[in-house]
Amino acid sequence: MSGHHLIDEDTTFIVQGITGREAVNLTRENLDYGSNIIGGVTPGRRGRDVHGVPVFDSVAQLVNEVGQVPDGSVVTVPPTFTRDAVFEAIEAGVKLIVIVTERIPRQDVAQMVELATLRGARIIGPNCLGIIRPGVAKMGGIGGPAADTRKAYEPGSIGVMSRSGGMTTEISSTLSAAGLGVSTAISIGGDAIIGSTYAELMPLFEADEQTEGIVIYTEPGGRMEAQLAAWLSENESRLPIVAFMAGRFMDEMPGMSFGHAGTIVEGKADTAAEKIKRLESAGITVAEEISEIPDLMREKLGSVATA
Repeated sequence: MSGHHLIDEDTTFIVQGITGREAVNLTRENLDYGSNIIGGVTPGRRGRDVHGVPVFDSVAQLVNEVGQVPDGSVVTVPPTFTRDAVFEAIEAGVKLIVIVTERIPRQDVAQMVELATLRGARIIGPNCLGIIRPGVAKMGGIGGPAADTRKAYEPGSIGVMSRSGGMTTEISSTLSAAGLGVSTAISIGGDAIIGSTYAELMPLFEADEQTEGIVIYTEPGGRMEAQLAAWLSENESRLPIVAFMAGRFMDEMPGMSFGHAGTIVEGKADTAAEKIKRLESAGITVAEEISEIPDLMREKLGSVATA
């Protein structure tokens, strides 16, 4: 990974579980977009290929035969085997792991995150659509087929982070249509335990000269925005942030769960209204509609420019 970008034109990656039906699709969509997939792994399938990508029995075997350690891996293996696949990739020296698989046991996720931390690797997900640097490369199912991806994600100056993969694309599409465009978008995953939170990803956007602002998608409940607010109060961030909050009607129904596993509403402190207050006191502007995001961001960018 050159520079501070999560991915760029030189990023090489592999697909673990590449011969699965969804993985075959994902591989084609990523190749069509211009991503650099150097191999795939499915135990027992060595010698096959998927859309021209050679398949190996293990990551170690792939590294040995291809003659290089890939920068990243997209992991699409079934939940029971995900932990082993991720351990294998990290032990082989892979530094960026995008886990598409959902319903992985929490204990396994905790162990994967712990090993990644020990080895200086980064996990995105699980249960996520991955990462895109528009016009350059993408890792994962983000944006769907290449033609759709090009429409929704135009290169530009705004970073996007979202627990919901669909919302990542919705927001990016709105930024693209408004002419702001997207520097890097990350679908971080909807599960209760994930490898990289908003606060943990902020330094990468801070260090990326292409990024001038950030949009995050948030839901009622969950703790991740509180961490982001704390991070912002401790770090002099150069980046204005706009948050889009869905489901404000949830205030009427405390105790209901909303969407993802990580967003159960837990009493008063986590109602939408409380969360909006917390975000706004950290300097984050909260949009009520997706359509408002570009104008709110332009206002914030304008005040940064004149500051």
